[in-house]
Amino acid sequence: MTLSALHTDLGSPDAYSDGVPHQVFAELRRHEPVAWIEEPTGDGFAGGPGFWAVTRYDDVMTVSKNPDVFSSHEGASFLRDQRPQDLAALQQMMLNLDPPDHSQMRSIVSKVFTPKMVRGMFDSITAHAQAIVDALPDDGEIDLVEHVSAEMPLRVLADVLGVPSEDRHLLYDWTNRMVGLDDPSYGGREAFLSAFIEMFKYSNAQTKAKRAEPGSDVWSLIVNAEVDGARLSTEELNRFFQLLVIAGNETTRNLLTGFVLTLSEHPDERSKLAADPALLPRAIEEVLRFHSPVIQFRRTVTRETELGGKRLQEGQKVVMFYVSANRDEAQFEAPDEFRVDRGAANHVAFGAGTHFCLGNSLARLEAKVSWKPCSRGSPIGRSPVPGPIPLELHQRNQEAARPPRKGHVMKICIDRTKCTGLGICESLAPDVFEIDNAGQLLLLREDADDSVIDDVRAAIEGCPTEALTLVEG
Repeated sequence: MTLSALHTDLGSPDAYSDGVPHQVFAELRRHEPVAWIEEPTGDGFAGGPGFWAVTRYDDVMTVSKNPDVFSSHEGASFLRDQRPQDLAALQQMMLNLDPPDHSQMRSIVSKVFTPKMVRGMFDSITAHAQAIVDALPDDGEIDLVEHVSAEMPLRVLADVLGVPSEDRHLLYDWTNRMVGLDDPSYGGREAFLSAFIEMFKYSNAQTKAKRAEPGSDVWSLIVNAEVDGARLSTEELNRFFQLLVIAGNETTRNLLTGFVLTLSEHPDERSKLAADPALLPRAIEEVLRFHSPVIQFRRTVTRETELGGKRLQEGQKVVMFYVSANRDEAQFEAPDEFRVDRGAANHVAFGAGTHFCLGNSLARLEAKVSWKPCSRGSPIGRSPVPGPIPLELHQRNQEAARPPRKGHVMKICIDRTKCTGLGICESLAPDVFEIDNAGQLLLLREDADDSVIDDVRAAIEGCPTEALTLVEG
C-alpha cells in the first residue's frame, strides 16, 4: 500500500476537493481495512487525536449493529471532536442517541412515519416535482442544488411537518448551520448554536398550535402521542423536530443531485434507462450505492474491542466510511462501474442497524417522482440521450377499499444465511414482526387490515437479499 492512503486526513474537506478519493479507500480496503488515521493541524484546525477509518462493508455493518460497543452518543456523530458545550447540544439530537433512549424515540416515529403514509403523499409530491420543473427557465444555466435538489425535499418536509410552505427556507438554513459546524461558510460555532435556539423556538410554537388544532401531518401525530400515558416532554419534542428537519432534507438533497450528476456522467447507462423505464427503481438503488449521499458517520468505542484485526481502545473514534463500503469488491461485482440494472439494495447509503434511516422510503419516492418531469424536456433532462423518457413512475391501486379481514394470519420465513441485517423489512413494515422459537419471522394479528398486509408484502418484496418468504397468508 502506498503511504498516501495512511497519510491522507480523511476527516479534512481538502481530501474531497477533487471528489471522493476512491483510490485511497480502495487501497485501505485491500491492505488495511481498519486503519489509524492521524488528524494533523491545518487550515484553522488545531489537530485531533486521530481515528480508526473503517472501510470494508462487513466491518461497517459490525460497527452499525453494535451500539453498546460503538456509541453514537459518547462523542456524537461528527468526525472532529467538539467543544464540550457544542457536544452537549449535539447529544440532544436523536441521531446521537444510543439504545434504550434511541429505541424509544424511534418507535414513536416508526408508528407514524409508515409506508402507508409515504404512499399517501404520492399526489402532493408529484405536484411539487412538476411545479419545480415548470418554474425552471427554458434555456440557460440553473443551479441544480438550489432550484431542484434542495427545493424538492423542503416542500415535502413542509407537508410532513404541517408548516407553511414559505417557512421551508428556514428549515434549510437551520439544517446547513447545524450540520456545517466545521464549515466557515455557514457561520461557524455561533451560527451553529443560534440555529438550535431558533429552531427550538419555532418547534415549541408549532407544538402549541398542533395540540390546539391537530392536523393529519406527522408533527400533529407526534406531539399528541403518549408514552406510558404521558405526552413527550419539550426536550424530547425538540429532538424529534430536529431529526425530521435534518434527516428530511439533507440526504434527499444529496440523492437527487447525485442522480442527475451520475446519469449525466454515464450517457450509455442513461440510454439504457431511457430504453427500459422499468429500470428506474434499480437505477435509484445504484445511484445510492455509487454516489452515496452520506460519506461517513463517527462512533466512539465504549470498551476495548477488536475490529478487523486491530485492538481498539475505550474512547477512541471509529469512522464508518459508507462511500467505501458501497464500493467493497467483496460485496459488489465491479463496484467502480455504474450499472442502472444492478439494483443492489444491500448498500449502506441509508446506514444500517440501530440508525437505519426511517425516511428511506420517502427519499426513494421523491427520487422516482422527481425524475419523471425532469426527464421530459426540462433543462435537467437534456443530455446526450435524445427525446424525453416516458416514465410511468408509480402504479396506484385503483380498486375500491376493501374491508378489514378478521383473524388474518401471515407467516413469513427468514433465511438467516441470506439476511444482512440492514433493517429494510422493519422499516417498510414497522412493529409487525416478532421472532418465534424456531427463529422464523411471524406476523400475527387478530385484525389485520389491507394496509398492514400491503406493508408486509412490500417488506418481503423489498428485501434486497431475498431472505424473506411468505409461507402462509
